[in-house]
Amino acid sequence: MVPTKTRSPLIRLQDETEGCSACPRLRKHCLEIAKIKRRSFQEEPYWGKPIVGFGDPKAQLLIVGLAPAAHGANRTGRVFTGDRSGEWLYRALHRAGFANQAESVNRNDGLALKNSYVTCVVKCAPPDNKPLPNEIENCSSYFERELQALPNVKAYLALGQIALNGLWPWIAPSAFRKPKFGHGLSTELPNDRKLFLSYHPSQQNTFTGRLTEPMFDSVFNSVRNFLTDSKPGVD
Repeated sequence: MVPTKTRSPLIRLQDETEGCSACPRLRKHCLEIAKIKRRSFQEEPYWGKPIVGFGDPKAQLLIVGLAPAAHGANRTGRVFTGDRSGEWLYRALHRAGFANQAESVNRNDGLALKNSYVTCVVKCAPPDNKPLPNEIENCSSYFERELQALPNVKAYLALGQIALNGLWPWIAPSAFRKPKFGHGLSTELPNDRKLFLSYHPSQQNTFTGRLTEPMFDSVFNSVRNFLTDSKPGVD
């Protein structure tokens, strides 16, 4: 076993997050889902624990969602993996050059992210996808430490209003006014950073056409162009 003091901040955070029991309602829900299971996944073991982010620890792009899906990340143990939202997200990341493949089936499917990291504000799957304010607050210390362990981030992508609400206090000075949420909008941040906004690739948004793949791709193309343009020039 690697001594604790020599392990990376993200690995240490992963161990602590997975053992968290600060929100009884969420832990009960995750464990019940893992026991009952969805019929199509009856033969699969469910993760049933809090999850952490996934990706490149040197990433310049940080993507933030709301929370694990009950039969997605709560089943597979990897954020945005095993559900329709994840299929949309990782396809878009692959098309934009931030992932080595478009598939996100399980933790052993070979997916690797390039210059990007994906996480969520709340680390446990909430009933009806609606975490309570105190549950968001309980997760805030884990989320803050996760951000601190990603020192190279220059572009932030918030997927939905709650993701924006959870992310904003940690990336902007208190004097900055939080932008109004809108798909495709962006906001300049101090230290040559930038915040991008997108609708969440939930089935509610994608099935209704509120979010289309061209709309999603447009956001990632904007992020990619920003990171390309912000690279220091060569003399």
